[in-house]
Amino acid sequence: MLIDSHCHLDRLDLSAFDGSLDALLDVARSAGVRAMLAVGIDLASSREMIRLATRHADVFATVGVHPLQTESLPLPDEAELLALGASSVVVAIGETGIDGHYGADNLDWQRESFRIHARVANRLCKPLVVHTRDARAETLALLRAHTDPAVGGVLHCFTEDWATASAGLDLGFYISFSGIVTFRNAGELREIATRVPMERLLVETDAPWLAPVPYRGKTNRPHYVAEVARCIAELRGMDLDHFNARVAENFARLFRIEVPTFGEGVT
Repeated sequence: MLIDSHCHLDRLDLSAFDGSLDALLDVARSAGVRAMLAVGIDLASSREMIRLATRHADVFATVGVHPLQTESLPLPDEAELLALGASSVVVAIGETGIDGHYGADNLDWQRESFRIHARVANRLCKPLVVHTRDARAETLALLRAHTDPAVGGVLHCFTEDWATASAGLDLGFYISFSGIVTFRNAGELREIATRVPMERLLVETDAPWLAPVPYRGKTNRPHYVAEVARCIAELRGMDLDHFNARVAENFARLFRIEVPTFGEGVT
């Protein structure tokens, strides 16, 4: 049982599947993927993720505006996020966060957008999906000030240091690792992947980006999450099936859902 806890299904290259997302999802299911979290990056894509999650029992949706979606100015509409987030197929709010690498010129917008998303997550009691890059201290400060540990969330595609991971864990957040953990120069990140408590660990693709070894440099796909899981299971000295079962339990616990069993993928 594999879980892709973060992917962008509306951004995937479907040319190898004759333009059919259903065909790509069937490949993922055949590879053992039992659930995918389809992440919205703006209000239009959030609506599309809701549509997909309504059609597929193994696809769950988030709604949010990515911190680098500067074309989405003015700020995300809080009332609309609340309305979209109330859908039964929406299990989390985001992704939101702070990106000081590519978004250093619009940090004020990012901060206020983060606060809006956090308020929506708290009101709906749905976890927050957080993106952070080159903004460790500021991200943690916002988490401390505006999130509820009882609601929690996930630091997705984690690439920061252990101090950041530890602080996020203390705030009720899970830590999710992407294909970056398989890269040759990711020694520090692999060490962190062994230190995160097993009950707070997730894996993801962030597809279509950041394909893991041996697919690095190619378009990422949800079933490539198998390589992320294999890497971390080996690092932790765990049986792969047991590792994947624990990750599935974590996913279900954080997002308060039941993971479909084989054959329940399409409704």
